[in-house]
Amino acid sequence: MIDELASENPSVKIGKINIDDNPGIAQKFGISSIPTLLVFKGGEVSESFVGVRPKAALQQALDASVA
Repeated sequence: MIDELASENPSVKIGKINIDDNPGIAQKFGISSIPTLLVFKGGEVSESFVGVRPKAALQQALDASVA
């Protein structure tokens, strides 16, 4: 689903991080459960999702971060 959102939203930077390979990132953002999705706006976390969410909810968060 993340790959789909990335291809459908070319104006937004979307990436994935394996927290096993990057434990400092998990610690920095307080990630204790996976999946966790963070939406950034202006370099700050504007929204976070823990657990699986519907694609429509994630798209809505992306739309809000661009607005």
